[in-house]
Amino acid sequence: MAEAASESVNQSPDNGSVKAHVKSRGTWLRGVFMVLFVVIFNIAEFVLMMTALFQFLASLFTGEPNQRAGRFGANLSEFIRQIGRYLTFASDERPFPFADWPKGARVTRKQATTTS
Repeated sequence: MAEAASESVNQSPDNGSVKAHVKSRGTWLRGVFMVLFVVIFNIAEFVLMMTALFQFLASLFTGEPNQRAGRFGANLSEFIRQIGRYLTFASDERPFPFADWPKGARVTRKQATTTS
C-alpha cells in the first residue's frame, strides 16, 4: 500500500511544471474557446431538435422527410460531434468557424432500414 502511494507521488508533476501549465497562455486560450464552444454546442443542440421536429412534421404531412433538412441535420450532427471531441481533448482541431463546415454522412431511409 505504501508502495502505491509513493509511486503516485513520484508520478505527480513538480511544483515548477504545475506553475508553468497554469501560466500557459495556450491552456487559457483553449479554456476560452471551450466556454465559447459549450455555448455553441447548446445552441446547435436546440437547432438539431428543431430540425428533427421539422423532419417529423415533413414526414407526417408529405410521407417523406425533407432532403435539404436531412443534409443539414447530418452536417449539424457532425459539427456537434466535432465540438464534443474538442471539449473532451480528443481533438485539438477547433470546429467551425475555425475549420470548414463539416459534411456529415447522409443516410437515406432505405439504407437505415436495411442496416437495422
